[in-house]
Order: sequence, then C-alpha cells, then structure tokens
Amino acid sequence: MTMQLRLDDEDRQVAFGESLGRALDGHGRLYLEGELGAGKTTLTRGILRAYGHRGAVKSPTYTLVEPYELDGVRVNHFDLYRLGDPEELEFIGGRDLLADDALCVIEWPARGEGWLPAPDLTVSLTLDGTGRRASLSAGSEHGRRVIECLAADASLGVAASGHGGGAS
Repeated sequence: MTMQLRLDDEDRQVAFGESLGRALDGHGRLYLEGELGAGKTTLTRGILRAYGHRGAVKSPTYTLVEPYELDGVRVNHFDLYRLGDPEELEFIGGRDLLADDALCVIEWPARGEGWLPAPDLTVSLTLDGTGRRASLSAGSEHGRRVIECLAADASLGVAASGHGGGAS
C-alpha cells in the first residue's frame, strides 16, 4: 500500500507530520528517506507536536538518537547520517531503543541496513519546486492502517492519491 502527497511549504510539512504522528498512535518504526535538506527533521518536528512537544527539534546527527518522553509516549528520533557501521547501534543500546512500545523515527535508515528491523512505514521526501513530495509505503499491517488513516484525514489539506493497493 502506498500514498503520495504534495507538501507546498514548511507549514504543510509540519501539519502533515502532526497528522502522521496521530496516525502512528505513539508506536512503530518510521523510516524517513531523502537527500540533505529534504525536510526529514521538519517532518519529525510535526510528529513530535502530535504528542505535545513545542520546543525546537534538532537532528541528532552526532549523538545518533534523541529520546523524547511526551504525554506517556516515548519517541526515539534517530539520525544515522554519520553512522560509520551499523554495529555502532548495538553499542548505544539500539535494541532497547527500538522496543515495540516506542515510536522510532529513523532518518537515513539505509546506513543501518542489516541491523535495523523492518519499518512499519517508510516516508521518502523529495524536493518538488519550493515544496516537497512525500511518498509513503507500508511495510506492515500497522503501516497500512496509518496510510488508511491519513487517506481519510481531511485536515491534511493536500491531495492524496494511490492509497489503494498499488503504487501511484
């Protein structure tokens, strides 16, 4: 199951992140893909806002992970851009951080390939003029439910397509 969205500006990216955060319901593994500057951390800011975070969100490029405890929800924001070897995740307690009861948002997941568990949902962000295009792909039943929830969310204010069974 897939879905595509056009996000016209940063405000729409954050709003989409909030809707995505609500749909994820505080758990699962979300992979965020896209080149530098595609808006992965901006999207994460919106996800965290869904759980009450109002402060700044910085990408944990050097620490690899930034944990958040928000209204009974644990969110672990990973940025694997500077990861030298996927085994480094073992040394920082990655297995515990990827526990099923947490929402794990993982930027640059390809750098953890072979070590990371499969995603529930992958969001690929690409530059599209002054905005972004988000392509969502479910990797589990939880991911499929998230896409279904987003497809029904009229508050997104963006056009959604391809939320049936095939690619768009």
